[in-house]
Amino acid sequence: MSQTTATPAPHHSPPAGKRTAPASTADREVKRRRVLDILDAKGQDSLLLTTHTALTWYLDGSRVHISLAGDPIAALLVDRSGDHLVTFNNEAGRIAAEELPAGVSLHTVPWYGNLHEAAAAVGRSAGSSAGTPLAEAAVATELRAARQQLLPGESARYAHLSAELAGITTDVLSTARPETTEFELASALAGRVVAAGAEPLVLLCNGSSRSDFRHPLATHAPLGRRAMAVVCARRDGLVANITRWVRFDGGTPAELDAESRIAAVEADIFDATVPGTRLDRIFGEIKASYVRHGFGSEQWEQHHQGGPAGYAGRDPRVTAAATDAVVLNQPFTWNPSGPGVKIEDTVQLTESGMKVLTVDDRWPTTTVNGLKRPLTLQP
Repeated sequence: MSQTTATPAPHHSPPAGKRTAPASTADREVKRRRVLDILDAKGQDSLLLTTHTALTWYLDGSRVHISLAGDPIAALLVDRSGDHLVTFNNEAGRIAAEELPAGVSLHTVPWYGNLHEAAAAVGRSAGSSAGTPLAEAAVATELRAARQQLLPGESARYAHLSAELAGITTDVLSTARPETTEFELASALAGRVVAAGAEPLVLLCNGSSRSDFRHPLATHAPLGRRAMAVVCARRDGLVANITRWVRFDGGTPAELDAESRIAAVEADIFDATVPGTRLDRIFGEIKASYVRHGFGSEQWEQHHQGGPAGYAGRDPRVTAAATDAVVLNQPFTWNPSGPGVKIEDTVQLTESGMKVLTVDDRWPTTTVNGLKRPLTLQP
């Protein structure tokens, strides 16, 4: 067998109590139809999916990674005959037992083989006339549009993960003290995220001595009088994002004022996030809002502003070049920030308005434009 030849993998039934693929049959049918519509529009018969974002979306939550920093250990060919997942021979047992949705055929290639070549060859070996499949990069915009609107099963999974993450953050930050180190806080958050069956993709923490950094990787520094924690956690392919602050005194007038003003910036972004609005228009509103609330015209340049969420941390980050239009049931994580302040939650735009997903009723809140928004916790 050559290193680019894929062979059907045997099916393994999972032992009782073990993980099974989270995929919803109904949701997957919709996703397949969306991809076939892309093929129809391009006059093509097959598409090769190769990235984490596309694979976890299309497979509806399957885990196709080993290293969080590595490439996927699977590739998937979507053609007119069906869905064909190719993985390495040493991964096939777990994939078949725990990750393979119904209706997806599984094929293997030697661990030293080429996944993409093998997946592209699957259709030809099955007698398909599809020819060379369309590369994912060629339809990146169309695939992003296909994942914008979350379906019922994934919306439920996302809400569950987001609420759990908010609860974990409350639990951990409630036990923090001025002498707690940034590493201790980050490790406690990581442990709870992993225990919840999720992967901590981002863990940031700064104490009062490092509050100038927008992306503060943890150190051994103590938290001091005030600290920020940021967590991005992935489960079943979906990524929930949250930022929370803790303070061990009453706060300075300047801090309290800045916290109120950054929440006002976020409220303006929420107001601008309505169906049909393009992301570049929202980006323009973000820049204007910083000025309106006293942060200055250059503040948006100091940190990315967030954007649509879901199967990527941001899908995509909002910029002046992002022309995607907002749709109903689309998730977002906006994260406006200023010197020493930042606000961030995972939300979903529903028919009844913006719904905050990373919510824990135990966390102190204030109402901004009719929506409960987080305050700084004072244990």
